[in-house]
Amino acid sequence: MDLHLAGKRALVTGSSSGLGAATAQLLANEGAHVVIHGRDEQRAQEVADAIVADGGSASIALGDLTTDAAADAVAEQALAGGGIDILVNNAGSYKHLSWTAATSESWAETYNVNVISGVRMIQRITPQMRDKGWGRVIQIGGGLAIQPMNTHPQYNATLAARHNLAVSLARELRGTGVTSNIVSPGAILVDAVKDLLIEIAPDRGWGSSWEEIERGATDSLVPNDRNRLGRPDEIAGAVAYLCSPFADYISGATIRIDGGHVKNAH
Repeated sequence: MDLHLAGKRALVTGSSSGLGAATAQLLANEGAHVVIHGRDEQRAQEVADAIVADGGSASIALGDLTTDAAADAVAEQALAGGGIDILVNNAGSYKHLSWTAATSESWAETYNVNVISGVRMIQRITPQMRDKGWGRVIQIGGGLAIQPMNTHPQYNATLAARHNLAVSLARELRGTGVTSNIVSPGAILVDAVKDLLIEIAPDRGWGSSWEEIERGATDSLVPNDRNRLGRPDEIAGAVAYLCSPFADYISGATIRIDGGHVKNAH
């Protein structure tokens, strides 16, 4: 299916690995020029080189997004080759902290990394989208925004904020030709998730092979109707669809890609 993204330029934050890299690769496959963002030049360049080797078009923008000055530098690099039509706010981080271990400092740090950093890019990238009369802004959120766990509360709360700000932005962008939406992953098989599950598997009696561990995790930790973890390409597919003209009538929406883990109809 042709998603009609040829000639579009996309900035995917945090795209030097994981979900961001998968999203960047798929957008490039659909014809978009993709700006790979990260803090490590070698990792970002490797993703860009892989896209080019596969016949796509990519460049890199390096830098932290946790200060205004650093966000200015990233935006300047991203816009150097032309306007940005698609902004995917994927960059973020989390620590597995309990309510007692999550200090006020860790709450503030997580909010800056996961929420304000994305706002910085929105403020720097959307004005030229408005001027062109077309654009896509997508926040990568998560099921923990609406069905939080008792652990890492500081992270759960930032996902809820990402969902909320995306809807507010959709209202702000009314009539401009620019849409704002959320893609909300469930448990997705990226390296960090796999490493964590392997680490905790012995204490939970899930077995030793990856097949046993994934089955154990989806039985007890992240139960869903598909009985497996999601894959990065499945998140990328939802993002790519929302970037396409086929999604022109979708704004302020949350698209859940979680195998049915969240148990409600919203």
